[in-house]
Amino acid sequence: MATPEAPAASAQSGPNHGMRIFLIWLPLTVIADLLIWFALYPHLPPGRMSSSAQHQQFDIAFMALLCAPVLLFVWIYAAYALVNWRHREGDEEDGPPIFGNARIQATWISVTAVIVLGLFVFGTFELIVPAGAGAGEGPAPIWKPNAANPLQVQVIGQQWAFTYRYPQFGGMESSQLLLPDQRWVEFHVTSLDVIHSFWAYKLGVKADANPGVDNIAYTKPQELGIFRVQCNELCGLWHGAMYNYGQVVTPAAFQAWASALQFKQANNGILAALPPYRTTYDPTVVPQLASSIVKIDGITGAAGYYYPPQDPVTP
Repeated sequence: MATPEAPAASAQSGPNHGMRIFLIWLPLTVIADLLIWFALYPHLPPGRMSSSAQHQQFDIAFMALLCAPVLLFVWIYAAYALVNWRHREGDEEDGPPIFGNARIQATWISVTAVIVLGLFVFGTFELIVPAGAGAGEGPAPIWKPNAANPLQVQVIGQQWAFTYRYPQFGGMESSQLLLPDQRWVEFHVTSLDVIHSFWAYKLGVKADANPGVDNIAYTKPQELGIFRVQCNELCGLWHGAMYNYGQVVTPAAFQAWASALQFKQANNGILAALPPYRTTYDPTVVPQLASSIVKIDGITGAAGYYYPPQDPVTP
C-alpha cells in the first residue's frame, strides 16, 4: 500500500533536472561573458574620452557581466520547463504534493542578498574613486580628484545657449569650450534664468545648471577630439536647439588659444565690461554677460541679448 511519501520519493528517483539546467547554463554563461568583455566592452558608450566616461563604460560592462548569467538562467529554465514539463495529451495526473524546500529557499535568499549588497558596495566605490563619476556634486564636493591646479571652467546656462568662463585666464568668456588633454577639469555649472542641464555625453559629465547654485563636477580628458554639449533639462521653447560642441586639444594648443582670447578680450574692452568672475550671478547682470557674446561671436539677439536671432519672440 502506497504511503503519503511515495510520490515525493518517486519524484526524487527521476532525472536530476537541476544538474541538467546547470550544465546547459554554465557554458552559455561563460561564452556570453567572454563576448561581453572582449567584443562588446570596448564599444560601449560613452567611450573613453575622459576619466569619468571610462569609469561609466566599465560600470556598464561589469553590470552586463553580472546580468548575463541571471538572464540566461531565466531563459534556459523557461525553455527547459516548456520542453520537459509541458502538458501532454491524456496526462491527467497531478504532480507530487511537495511543500517547501529549505535548501532552495536558503539559496535564493543568500544569492539575491549577495547580489544586492555587492552592487551597493560596487556602486559606492565607483562613485568615490572617480570623484563623483562626472556628476554634479553641488557647491561643496564630497569627493575631489587628487590633482594639483585643475583647470576651472564655469558653465553658464541661459535660454538657449551655453557659454564658458575661464577664471584662471582673467575670467574671459567664450561660446566655445576647449579643454586640454590629460589635465583635470573642474566644472562650475550655473544658470542665469531657468534650470538647465550641462551634458557632455562623451566626457561622461552631466550636472544641473540651477540659478544661484554652483554645481561642481570633475573629469580628466584623455583623448583628443570633438564632443557634443547639450541641455538635458526641458528649459523652454528652444530647448532642443540648445547645444554646441567642445573640443579636447593638446595642452600647448589650449594654452595658445586661451591666452590669445584673453589678450583679445582685454584689448577690445570685453573683460572690463564683464562683471567680476563669481560662481553664481545675479539676474541683473544677464544682459551684461550675454552682450559679450555678441561682441565675441557677432551673434545678434533680442533685447536681453541672450536669445538667439531665430527666436520668434522674446519670452
